[in-house]
Amino acid sequence: MSDIQKLTVIGSGQMGAGIAQVAATSGLDVIMIDIKSEFIDNGMTIIEKSLKKFVEKGKLEENKAEAILERIGTSLNLESAATSDIVIEAVPEIEEIKFETFKNLDKICKKDTILASNTSSISITKIGDETKRPEKVIGMHFMNPVPMMKLVEIINGKKTTNETTNETVELAEKMGKVALTANDYPGFVSNRILCPMINEAIICLETGVASKTSIDGIMQLGMHHPMGPLALADLIGLDTVLHIMNTLYDGFKDEKYKASKMLEEMVEKGELGKKTGKGFYEY
Repeated sequence: MSDIQKLTVIGSGQMGAGIAQVAATSGLDVIMIDIKSEFIDNGMTIIEKSLKKFVEKGKLEENKAEAILERIGTSLNLESAATSDIVIEAVPEIEEIKFETFKNLDKICKKDTILASNTSSISITKIGDETKRPEKVIGMHFMNPVPMMKLVEIINGKKTTNETTNETVELAEKMGKVALTANDYPGFVSNRILCPMINEAIICLETGVASKTSIDGIMQLGMHHPMGPLALADLIGLDTVLHIMNTLYDGFKDEKYKASKMLEEMVEKGELGKKTGKGFYEY
């Protein structure tokens, strides 16, 4: 079994907080790092609210929820990751920020520390090449909301070793997840399939094929999707969907991955979905 006992999460947003929560729930000691105190405070509030819901539903005892919180430390200093066995990065989906984060972590962390990225589309191979340990760099793409969703998409970069993959799969399983592996191609598996479907739904709306209610209803009732593609785009964030479509288009140079005009225009207007209060629906 993996020797991973101490885990650091970089980023305390919705994803980072969720990863910290499930790691601490599995018995790991966790440090959650961010650049501002208010970000950390917000992340801890997300975790506390999530654990409270589990307690209210009878899925978690109150004393165990308190113990989980006690296992999560926080820091504003990247140096706090120095003694961790694995670091999971969950910073904004911007190449420059991720590259800089991994360069710094490579200098700070132990030589045998695994450096994982929660990226949904950025090349793990490129991230690994920013370090002197590309064989220890891997993707751990958690699904949102992290405490509820079972999947972790494990992404192997071109230089990731089998040992790193096996340790990371064991960790994900220890965290109560199902770990399924993929190789490093634009969008991996999840977003290479999901985002073009969302984009096609937007094109259907844009070209007058059907109303947003019909499009979402048909996919929910006819295809057994838990949420329609337009509502899902709002949940993910339209800026994120656009970023992934651009990554796919740049990676494959294929017109089928070209983002719809409506998606580009909505992002330009700042209508990004739930996080801004307006997307295809109002919140």
